[in-house]
Amino acid sequence: MTVLDILLYPDERLRQECEPVEDFADPAIQGTIDDLLETLAAHPACVGVAAPQAGCPLQLLIMDCGRARKPPADHHGLLVVCNPAILHWNGMEVGREGCLSLPDYTGNVVRATEVTVQFQNRHGQEAVLALTGFEARVIQHEMDHLEGKLFVDRLVSRKADLFRRKNYGPTKTKG
Repeated sequence: MTVLDILLYPDERLRQECEPVEDFADPAIQGTIDDLLETLAAHPACVGVAAPQAGCPLQLLIMDCGRARKPPADHHGLLVVCNPAILHWNGMEVGREGCLSLPDYTGNVVRATEVTVQFQNRHGQEAVLALTGFEARVIQHEMDHLEGKLFVDRLVSRKADLFRRKNYGPTKTKG
């Protein structure tokens, strides 16, 4: 397995709409899934990564809200999500989001608080999950990548809702 390089905004490949995953038995598809799992693991506190962020234009994302600094009690654990579609959504809430492809910024984005998502797992088996709260936010964020969208596209105001990420570099100690 390999840790994949993450494309950074404004790389145009982040704006591509992705193709569906079709051949789940293809070793290249399974290898990409394994590489995305390794890539997610290599970024502490990162809860999701989508294939297009690594230059692979497939409808494929990995997420695990259990990796969050404060994981929600009701998360579903590690999910490999292929060809997702939102069947139902409910509620709206503003929340702060960050992204590996825009590492220096966070922003306030309005998302549904509850979503029901249909998808296929890494073996092509159909699944339907009801996600709420933070987990619903994460899957919507990652699904945006599959459509060539970034969280900055969903800001109400770049002036009021986009923030430079704080850098908490090494601290100096007095000796």
